[in-house]
Amino acid sequence: MPDPLKVGTLRLNTLKKDWLGNVRGDLLAGLVVALALIPEAIAFSIIAGVDPKVGLYASFCIAVTIAFTGGRPGMISAATGAMALLMVTLVKEHGLEYLLAATLLTGVLQIIAGFLKLGGLMRFVSRSVVTGFVNALAILIFLAQVPELQNVSWHVYVMTAAGLGIIYLLPLIPLVGKLLPSPLVCILALTVASIVIGLDIRTVGDMGQLPDTLPIFLWPDVPLNLETLLIVFPYATALALVGLLESMMTASIVDDLTDTNSDKNRECKGQGIANISAGLMGGMAGCAMIGQSVINVKSGGRGRLSTFIAGLLLVIMVVFLDEWISLIPMAALVAVMIMVSIGTFSWDSLRNLKKSPLSSNVVMISTVVVVVVTHNLALGVFVGVLLAAMFFANKIGRYMAVKTQLLEVDGEPLELGEEKSGERVYKIFGQVFFASSEQFVQSFDFKEVLERVTIDVSDAHFWDITAVAALDKVVIKFRREGAEVNLIGMNEASATIVDTFGVHDKPEKVEQMLNAH
Repeated sequence: MPDPLKVGTLRLNTLKKDWLGNVRGDLLAGLVVALALIPEAIAFSIIAGVDPKVGLYASFCIAVTIAFTGGRPGMISAATGAMALLMVTLVKEHGLEYLLAATLLTGVLQIIAGFLKLGGLMRFVSRSVVTGFVNALAILIFLAQVPELQNVSWHVYVMTAAGLGIIYLLPLIPLVGKLLPSPLVCILALTVASIVIGLDIRTVGDMGQLPDTLPIFLWPDVPLNLETLLIVFPYATALALVGLLESMMTASIVDDLTDTNSDKNRECKGQGIANISAGLMGGMAGCAMIGQSVINVKSGGRGRLSTFIAGLLLVIMVVFLDEWISLIPMAALVAVMIMVSIGTFSWDSLRNLKKSPLSSNVVMISTVVVVVVTHNLALGVFVGVLLAAMFFANKIGRYMAVKTQLLEVDGEPLELGEEKSGERVYKIFGQVFFASSEQFVQSFDFKEVLERVTIDVSDAHFWDITAVAALDKVVIKFRREGAEVNLIGMNEASATIVDTFGVHDKPEKVEQMLNAH
């Protein structure tokens, strides 16, 4: 039994590390993320068809809550574009109150997913799918900046280029580059330059009206009946699935960036609690944000404090410092997001295209194409996982082989040309399942005249009911031809599924099958 004192000490040390292990880096990174969250939250609100404050309040509530409840320190969660796209029809047809109700139900479903340990399903997502997801998201982040660079004056291009110069060159300067995150310096420097010079360029204030009050408790004003549930449940289910998928993928990416592990099941519960808090404060459902999470990590953020500070500073800035925040030029934030796009993209995946297996390349490229074309992250990952599973099943299915030897009844090998009337031994190697079951059946010669057939499966494994049905088919066919069939060497796991679903050793069921044919 674990020592309670040691367990308590370990938990206390973990809390100190998560919250106080990187105070300066987390504070500065949180500030950068908060500034980057403002225009995105407003843009996502516009996509969903709601007031900008709905996205801003959601980002504040989700970020602050997930800092305490999440399973991945240093990851940023807030309102996202992937979630906003799923809300459009609900808002258009039923209004904001039903969106808030759907947000609450989304949180409940995600908490249930956490208790069911569905976070562990990430182990079924291959590295090729994750790479495709990352590359697609990097492309989408870059494409989202393009409208800010179209039909604008030359000043915007100069400001954006200057911002990128600051971001990439500042870290090369000794001491200065280590003291302040270059994205923060970029935002502050370009804002001051824009104000001093008096440039007439697009700013954060042009994105939409910032709220002037703190969020308050707001219970959705909807009827509590079955009709309401039927309206919001399909949307809540989609939001829960997409939110968890994007959060789990982002957690895996941050794991790689920080060389640490995350608790995926705790993250599921944490996302659910965060969305419930957002829904009760007039906000929309959200999830982890890969762009802001990468900004956080690259700006030095590692602990829960960075996520908490990002949410806290976000609401302070938009409510109390809205006049100053509205002056930030969008060119500065575009430069930061272009940096995120470049840093997020896996350039090694391009360099390794010739080295990687064709199947891995197909999975990766397919994931990228589907996500970029549809802007649906969940659909892209689903396609990638499906293709990866098909390639894997096809590959494993080929690792099944059948070797055979003809013996006389007394066990001695027959000479070439002798009449085949003895015993044939079939030795099975590999995995028998739905992808290899047909090959398994075709490996037997049912027209050969034999007194006895021995099927040795000591080096084989039967995985599913398709494999069991194939085995039944082989045994029953040989028996029809008058041969005695012996099945030997079956391991315990295979024997369990064969005993449960097989019919070849159950005379009454075999008779039913024969009569059916």
